[in-house]
Amino acid sequence: MEEKEIVTKGKPEALYETFFRKDGKDKSTTHYCPGCGHGRVHKLIAESLNELGVADRAVFVSPVGCSVFAYYYMNMGNVQAAHGRAPAVGTGVARARPDSIVISYQGDGDLAAIGTAEILHAANRGENMTVIFINNAIYGMTGGQMAPTTMIGQKTLTSPRGRSSDNEGFPIRMCEIISTLEAPVYVERTSCTDVKNILKTKRAIKKAFKLQTERKGFSFIEILCACPTGWKKTPRDSIKWIQETLEPYFKPGVYKDASETAQPKPRIEPSTDPEQIFTALNLQKGKSPRATGRNIGEKRIKLAGFGGQGALTAGVAIATAGMHDGFDVSWLPSYGPEMRGGTANCSVIISDKRIGMPVVLNPNILVALNGPSLDSFEDDVTPGGLVIVNSSLIERKLKRADVKSVYVPLTEIATNLGLKAAANMVALGVVLGCEKLFDKERLHEVFKTSLKRKDTLEMNIKAVNAGFEFVQKH
Repeated sequence: MEEKEIVTKGKPEALYETFFRKDGKDKSTTHYCPGCGHGRVHKLIAESLNELGVADRAVFVSPVGCSVFAYYYMNMGNVQAAHGRAPAVGTGVARARPDSIVISYQGDGDLAAIGTAEILHAANRGENMTVIFINNAIYGMTGGQMAPTTMIGQKTLTSPRGRSSDNEGFPIRMCEIISTLEAPVYVERTSCTDVKNILKTKRAIKKAFKLQTERKGFSFIEILCACPTGWKKTPRDSIKWIQETLEPYFKPGVYKDASETAQPKPRIEPSTDPEQIFTALNLQKGKSPRATGRNIGEKRIKLAGFGGQGALTAGVAIATAGMHDGFDVSWLPSYGPEMRGGTANCSVIISDKRIGMPVVLNPNILVALNGPSLDSFEDDVTPGGLVIVNSSLIERKLKRADVKSVYVPLTEIATNLGLKAAANMVALGVVLGCEKLFDKERLHEVFKTSLKRKDTLEMNIKAVNAGFEFVQKH
């Protein structure tokens, strides 16, 4: 018996009933401009998911672009990705959650310029995901700059005289490129100009999702959409421009369909079992081959302060010294977008065993160079852990009694030495004085190879020694 097709009426459940936008007072409309194609495609995606009964398994990956606020509308899992990196993020989701319907939703600047490498390699690997590629021939969100798909002669903010093939090259046809790869199973280009083409677009999207449920691999759907604001045209004229200008160059049609012959991709269940992971990677648990024979356990260090206080630099220095002393180490930075003056911290692990994860969530050593850092990380320190407080800048005492606290005027000590910025190195001397990880001379050796100026080298050595001596005296 032939399967009866389900048809959605009204707003599909995969779209929120009400759009709770941050600043929007009208909860029934989207933030997209009148005539924009994004809202229409959102609805087609939601309808297709509902009709296939897989909306609860869907993960929508939205990178930078006009669709960055898709989580206001799509009633499903949503992950935001850096500009151009949606296929890479989607790869992670598809492999970690094999039952997910992964939708990488990208614009032309995002996919065909900034993310060219990501899209090509995800397609070439045949990842079990669907890429929805919105081609409106312009960078929409950032102000109307020229995109890889901008047409010859088309005027944009960055091609005010019109795109020239001699200067900027020709518009890139992504469907044609993707279809030359061996792995992709389904590649089609459609448009959203009229009812007939909107229905074709929905059939393409729905087919791609169905192939994903069958684990047949990578599908790529390119959709020609209008950007009236970027094109400086009315919605009606924008539709006409797609038909007369875009479609003759970006010809709609199926560019590859191997759905009938494609075999389902093998299902690989991710494992979180340490024993299985060690076995799969052929690793031996226990001591590192370089281990010195000293048992220090695993020191999970969080160094935190303002950008410019040198928390990240201090982390690199102590991790490098630990590595030179024969331990396994890791260093992972984290900083705010403001950089200097903004928040900055790093995770450092020094261990006599192999390190499973470089992120320090529960440090047993915290170095707080300023008040906000102590406020942020004090509660995370494991009971019995060590907290080093820069009492030059932090007036309060710790709220906890189940950790060891050391109050050191790091900035004052560094200033007295002649370099206020060396407070981070004073802090390292305090760490070594308290924990005896390795001799402070290991840090001196690191400075000798990383610091070129003699006065800077000498100052950093003095700062480490001063912190170490403070601990011995107090």
